[in-house]
Amino acid sequence: MKSLTNYLDAPRSLEELSKRLGVTDRSMAALVLLSAVVAFLVISPMFWLLWRAITVEPSRAIDLIFSSRTAGTTINSIALMGLVTVFSIGLGVPLAILTTRTDLPNPRFWTVVAALPLVIPSYIGAIAFTGMFGSGGQVDTLFGTTIPNLDGLPGAIFIITLYTYPYVFLTTRAALLSMDSSIVDAARTLNAGPLEAFRRVTLPQIRPGIAAGALLAGLYAISDFGTPAFMGASVFTSRIYWEFNNFAVEYAALLALQLIAIVAIVLVIEAGIGRDEDATGGPSNGSVIRLGRWKWLAIGFISSLGVLTLVIPVAIFTNWLFRSQGDPISSLEFEWVYAFNSVHLALIAAFVACLFALPVAYYSGRTNSLLSRILERATYIGFAVPGVVIGLALVFLGTRTLPSFYRQGIWLLVFAYVVRFLPQAVGTVRSSVLQVDAKTIEAARTLNASRLEAFRRITLPLIMPGVVAGGVLVFLTTMKELPVTLMLRPVGMETLVSIIWGAQADLAYRYAAFPSLLLILISGFSMLILLRQEGSDLN
Repeated sequence: MKSLTNYLDAPRSLEELSKRLGVTDRSMAALVLLSAVVAFLVISPMFWLLWRAITVEPSRAIDLIFSSRTAGTTINSIALMGLVTVFSIGLGVPLAILTTRTDLPNPRFWTVVAALPLVIPSYIGAIAFTGMFGSGGQVDTLFGTTIPNLDGLPGAIFIITLYTYPYVFLTTRAALLSMDSSIVDAARTLNAGPLEAFRRVTLPQIRPGIAAGALLAGLYAISDFGTPAFMGASVFTSRIYWEFNNFAVEYAALLALQLIAIVAIVLVIEAGIGRDEDATGGPSNGSVIRLGRWKWLAIGFISSLGVLTLVIPVAIFTNWLFRSQGDPISSLEFEWVYAFNSVHLALIAAFVACLFALPVAYYSGRTNSLLSRILERATYIGFAVPGVVIGLALVFLGTRTLPSFYRQGIWLLVFAYVVRFLPQAVGTVRSSVLQVDAKTIEAARTLNASRLEAFRRITLPLIMPGVVAGGVLVFLTTMKELPVTLMLRPVGMETLVSIIWGAQADLAYRYAAFPSLLLILISGFSMLILLRQEGSDLN
């Protein structure tokens, strides 16, 4: 009888919740409750990680944190993040200026060439460059020479920069296209030189765009697992994975918390740099910079990047595909079930992520309260935290509390994907909700439609394009996710990324060729979505 009484009391509790939250009816209170549950689920892995870390004896924790090994890992990780960010700005900003502010021929074509490296996972680029320029690679075989130091930390910095500079390029380009370029012309009429006009006028305007792209590049660099692992660089992500595999879970948990602390500091710094008080919008049809004979140097610069980032990986994998290398390894032979597993997992993750995103995005889009902003931002935590940390936290949860779920089915793995990529669905769905005219919904309410019925018959069809777009983004990024898949996939289940990882670990690169080409093909769809979101300028 007690449980029945509790059940009958539930509506009254919901009404009390409505009053406390200041919402107008029970359906809105239920929406708040659903959003809070989603936010809690997304944050919950961090609690397990923290719990595991605080169970370490204080003296042992101090020894581990302040050991020379940890200091080396910290320095390497910060160097990786900092140098990738600097080099990405060094590549992305000039490319953005070339394609928007100069008379470069066919700027749309060169924009696509400069942005396309984003579709290739950096760890696939690492495998290709190692096979091309590393010891025993194509260059070594043909010419008897190797490119020095294309491994370790320098190699990881080089490879990650090549595949992350498009973040800076795209955000800076968007800032340049939206800024009022007439003020640059005004500065030039006041005898300011090109460099002085850029430093004093253009740079303050596009600084938020550069900061946003730099943040994405920096976070990608410090959270990337595959490239440092393939290149043999000792950074937080690879160290956490190796310590976890060597059953040093306490040390792995402490390293994960330190990594989260660095990510938090980066976010705080970006929040200060990326403020947009100086940015002003306006017509972008000001005067262009005449390149003259420098035009051919600019074309050669972008073409070289395209060859390095696109042509070489595809050529290397295609060559490996048809080349015989040593004795066959039956465990690495490609089977279509690997592709099916990847697609199956990604589809389920995309569907669940959209279900989770709907209440959060709708509540955030329809209200502007502090609570809605907190709940929405809480769903972004999983995206800011590296995948290897999410995987480690859910390993703790699975082994301690849910052993029947840990590596015995796909649900813990799908949950990890959702925690990691939910913001992509929340962002697109929320944008769609904001575009729905509130008067249309109110009209339906005046015709005695309940809030739920108005949502089902009016709002949901209107926001469905955003839901589909969010689902596609989650699908594409789930296909490429490496550390979470390795740590949580069911026993005996192989996917495209796990086969690529296995082939690289056995130095049997031929077996990584076809799965990598498949991933590149599928990732190409993400670029179509990016270009579509950017607007008609590229179409």
